[in-house]
Amino acid sequence: MNKKVILAGGTGFLGQSLAAFLSQRGYEVVILTRGMSTERDHVRYVHWDGATMDTWTEEIDGSHAVINLAGKSVNCIYTKKNRDEIMRSRLDSVNVLTDAILTCKHPPRVFVQAGSLAIFGDTQNLCDEDAPHGTGFSVDVCKRWEAAFFARELPSTRKVLLRIGFALGRDGGALEPLVKLVRYNLGGTVGSGNQYISWLHIDDLNEIFRAAVEDDTMNGIYNATGPHPVTNKEFMAALRKVLNKGWAPPAPAPLVWLGAYLFMRTEPSLALTGRNCVPKRLADHGFRFGHPDLEAALYDLLGKP
Repeated sequence: MNKKVILAGGTGFLGQSLAAFLSQRGYEVVILTRGMSTERDHVRYVHWDGATMDTWTEEIDGSHAVINLAGKSVNCIYTKKNRDEIMRSRLDSVNVLTDAILTCKHPPRVFVQAGSLAIFGDTQNLCDEDAPHGTGFSVDVCKRWEAAFFARELPSTRKVLLRIGFALGRDGGALEPLVKLVRYNLGGTVGSGNQYISWLHIDDLNEIFRAAVEDDTMNGIYNATGPHPVTNKEFMAALRKVLNKGWAPPAPAPLVWLGAYLFMRTEPSLALTGRNCVPKRLADHGFRFGHPDLEAALYDLLGKP
């Protein structure tokens, strides 16, 4: 195949998984990174700063696809500095990649942007792509992020935005801290336990990205999440079962706030809020999930106890 795919900000957990997935399927993968330019595991790493045009733009010209995963992690305490960086890093990367594509003699066929289900806020209402947006800082980030992505037309480049759910993967990512809690017999219900987790297996997420790259009929916004969201209580119970652990004490909201700030150095709202999202447009498009059942997905990732 040897089609080139540019992964902007592809050094994180999701990016590394996607890079390996695409490489194994014959794509030439180039990761734009704030680190040094290098090559390893059949992937080239090219330096960029995520905000300004430079020689990295040469990689865009003639590529098949650009996938933008860049942006400061939300797994932090929301100080003013961190809030500013969360917002700026997302808007800067979208804008500079758009600038780069517009200068190409041979622009990529598709620009795929990673977004977030956080745009729906904290809600138990069922959310498809057309559901109303929520309120708060995370929602504002998502709304401005999406607006920036769709603000300028790219005449020769299809646009797809994936609102990514809680991606479950091996040896890292969002699942890892929960696995550690369960293994230390601390994996009880978090807060009320009624907040929803819109989850998907990382293999399904990679297949969604591949569909966005390869299927010329995909356009616009898709909820990139599995078909069966569950409550936090249900999720933690399934995780304890898969790891062969019994009942664990619940973590009431005040304890979660204290632990998040003092020990995990992250925003407690990440654990205490949720959203009940479904991938309606993917379903309508005929996408088939390989891991629709939570317990089976966890067994696949974590193995038999």
